[in-house]
Amino acid sequence: MTRPEDDADKAQRLGKPIARFMARWRAAIRKYPWLDALYRVVITVLGGLIVIVGLILVPLPGPGWLIVFLGLTVLGSEYHWARRMLGWLRRALARFWERWNAWRASRAAKRARSAGPGLTDA
Repeated sequence: MTRPEDDADKAQRLGKPIARFMARWRAAIRKYPWLDALYRVVITVLGGLIVIVGLILVPLPGPGWLIVFLGLTVLGSEYHWARRMLGWLRRALARFWERWNAWRASRAAKRARSAGPGLTDA
């Protein structure tokens, strides 16, 4: 099992080329004010639609929250508030999974103790 720190380091290393490309892309767009405004409108509309579709799909079976995260990632490419919200959601999800895995481990340990010696779950 990998440590979360290792995963974060790997993600940062993998994200550096993408970040450099996006910085060059945004610098080229910023040279033209009308293109910069158009880009921001397109990103806002596209990211907002993705988030709305994701929120609609949350109660339904399927990847609702994954789509919300994707929409926030799109919005986060342009807006600081979306990047902060995405970071907060990632931390909350990591805490949830830690608690979930601890709960499952304690439940499995209780089940193993109650099964007694020589008995195993099938």
